[in-house]
Amino acid sequence: MEYNDIYDANRQLTGRLHRRGTPWKAGEYGLIVCVWVYDGNGKILLTRRAPEKSFAGTWENSGGAAQYGESSLQAITRELYEETGIRADPKEFELLDSRRDRDAFLDFYCLKNNTPLEKIVLQKGETVDAKWATFEEIHTMIEKRQICRVISRQFLHQEQQLLERQNPELQC
Repeated sequence: MEYNDIYDANRQLTGRLHRRGTPWKAGEYGLIVCVWVYDGNGKILLTRRAPEKSFAGTWENSGGAAQYGESSLQAITRELYEETGIRADPKEFELLDSRRDRDAFLDFYCLKNNTPLEKIVLQKGETVDAKWATFEEIHTMIEKRQICRVISRQFLHQEQQLLERQNPELQC
């Protein structure tokens, strides 16, 4: 059984716990983390969701819910390792954006890392494939609905920030 911390609308811990898989009550928020791993050469790492997951077979970036007692950085470090086998120091992650939705705070990170595909370790029941995709390939995948809507919107919203990190000469 997995538990998550419950935050209030101001992102303050309440001291209460939420059992994963149960509905959130009004005014309760969890913490979700996501990371765009980029290689510095124009590609983003995507993983494919397992058939037993929601949005089965679609491609996404790594991420998930923070567990009880985890900070945002601890959660993204764990999630990335669990889903890909990539070990990264929490200091290597750069926060791109943070927002609140209906029942969660969402923290979006990026990480420069060029782990070869043959070194990616997929998490059984979570991920079934991985690939490095160019920005153009990601746009094509979005058009073909191979990336779920939520992840597609996130990518399009953060694309410029990711492009700037891929090409440091574009930064002001």
